[in-house]
This record gives sequence, C-alpha cells and structure tokens, in this order.
Amino acid sequence: MTKQLLLIDDDVKLGELLEEYLSRFNFKLVRSVNPIQGLELISQQVFDLIILDVMLPEIDGFETLRRIRRQKQIPVIMLTARGDTTDRIVGLELGADDYLPKPFEPRELLARINSIIKRSGKNHSTDSSLEFENIEISLEKGQVKVDGIDVVLTSAEFDMLRILVTRPGAVVSRDDLFEASRGLDWDAFNRSIDVTVSRLRAKLGDPPKQPRFIKTVFGRGYQFIAEIQ
Repeated sequence: MTKQLLLIDDDVKLGELLEEYLSRFNFKLVRSVNPIQGLELISQQVFDLIILDVMLPEIDGFETLRRIRRQKQIPVIMLTARGDTTDRIVGLELGADDYLPKPFEPRELLARINSIIKRSGKNHSTDSSLEFENIEISLEKGQVKVDGIDVVLTSAEFDMLRILVTRPGAVVSRDDLFEASRGLDWDAFNRSIDVTVSRLRAKLGDPPKQPRFIKTVFGRGYQFIAEIQ
C-alpha cells in the first residue's frame, strides 16, 4: 500500500530528488515550499509522515511544528543545515520524532521513514495490550490510556514507553534505551533520551518527584514502576 508523505522545504531541487527517489519504494511525496501551504495540506489530507525543514520562509520549522502538533500527532522528521545540538533538542521538545542534518543520503532518510512508520503501529491489524495500575498500553496500535483517558504520544515518546513497559521493574540505562530505540542517530552526548522521557512523563501526568509510572534511578537510568493488573 502506498504511503503518503509531506515534505515542507523550500529547496525545490531537493524536493524533486526525494520525490523521484521515494517513489521507487512505494511512497508518494507531496511537496510544499511554503509552511503556510503545508499546514493547509495537513488539515485537508491524510499523511503518514511529514518531513519538515527548520529554515523556512515566513515561519521557521519550529513554529510550523508547534502548529502541526496543535492539529495532529503525525510523525515528523526535521531537517536542518545547521547541525546544531540546540536545534535538535528544541525540535525533540516540541514533538519531533527524528532529526536529520543536511546534507544527507536519501537512503538514510528512507531508513528513518520506514523505521518510524513501522513503529507507528499502522501496519498491524492485531492488538497486544498491557494493563498496569492507572495505565493501559496497546503495543500494536500505539495507543495509551491514563486513568481511562486517551493520551496522544509521538512515535518517539511511545517508543520510550514501549521499551520501559516491556521490562517492568528493571532499571533501563540510557545506553540501553539508545540501543533498543528505533536506531535513530541520536548523539550519545546530548540530552535526546532525557528530553523524550521528560516529554513522555509530562503527557502521562507523571511528575518525576512523585512518579506513578517512570522512576529516575540516578546514575543508572529509568524504571517502569506501575503494578501489573
């Protein structure tokens, strides 16, 4: 089944190259050189993933991502020519699922797209649910309920939760989270893992000082502490 992607980037040549390359792998790439137009497309069409440049006319990629997240939780890969660690952290804090510095090889982008879409749960028809005290997680559908209320997570956030809940009670180190995640090129020396876990906790309503679900084990990593129902 063809997957539909949206590229928001004012680099026309890059867009043409990616459209031709990704079409070989059963992806239809819709291109927008203007973020305002891109946001309109998101409200009108269904996309499996968005590729979003940081440097854009009118509004930058960060503000565009903020507006996307007000509408939908579509997976987003951000592109940047600057390669700044701060940019990467800001993007993750705003809800980006991955971050790819320019220039990049199209096959690397393809690998990341496939990885994120696979983890999104859209390719599965069966379900596998885990029930803990105050939280229910559908691993296949990528759905989470806290106190009976749906919580919408990005694929990166859900991936962190999936790793932790499948090892309940065990202390999972940052290195282990890095290795067990989607294989993203996250810099081991930046705060990407901690930022994602922090965002996850905020959405779960799980304050670090009085955790119900995720406990920080200082100097070691994180531990999922909710009791199995």
